[in-house]
Amino acid sequence: MATDFEFGGAVFEAVGEAALYWPRHRALLVADLHLEKASSFAKTNGQMLPPYDSHATLLRLSQLAAKYEAEQIYCLGDNFHDDDGETRLPEQAATILTELTQRLRWHWIVGNHDPGMVARWGGNVFTEIEKDGIMLRHNVDPAESGAEISGHYHPKIHIKARRRMVSRRCFLQSANRLIMPAFGALTGGMDVRDILRAEKLIGVARAIVPLKSGLAEFAIEEKAATAA
Repeated sequence: MATDFEFGGAVFEAVGEAALYWPRHRALLVADLHLEKASSFAKTNGQMLPPYDSHATLLRLSQLAAKYEAEQIYCLGDNFHDDDGETRLPEQAATILTELTQRLRWHWIVGNHDPGMVARWGGNVFTEIEKDGIMLRHNVDPAESGAEISGHYHPKIHIKARRRMVSRRCFLQSANRLIMPAFGALTGGMDVRDILRAEKLIGVARAIVPLKSGLAEFAIEEKAATAA
């Protein structure tokens, strides 16, 4: 089954659970890596999480880049869990990231978690990027009338499978917006219906769930609130 779909006049392929491949530009798009989330939790509130999230996330991204022979990578914000995360990146993870940023054209788009990142390990930093008429940014811009790809919300959908409810990462697409799932190893998620309500996106959207055998699509409808 096909894993490609059209958005904003361009063809993308959903790869892995939470990345897009843009064949025309030989580019991978990911969002919300939240590197060094575990060390941030340990530093700020003493909550101890397995300290391997950055290595696992970057290794998975490196494997995708190799598989698709990508030439560039766009990271759509919240790349690190906080601005100091760049300085805490462990040696193994830093080695993977440095190799990638030296080999590929690497574009960091800042998010609300890392507005002050400086690309310590390579790459270039942007607030947003326009590519082929599609805006790449971290969060939805309510004023955007053109095509927009963003992250921030970590969309997930709850579906019934084999008589039980399961939660899956998904891409959330409305008329001119595509919200990407979180790529990071320690990232949670927000229900797609809650995202539509939060952004006041009225009408029919669709949740796109990558599967090993192709893509599953689910129509999600959000109606305007009616006065009591």
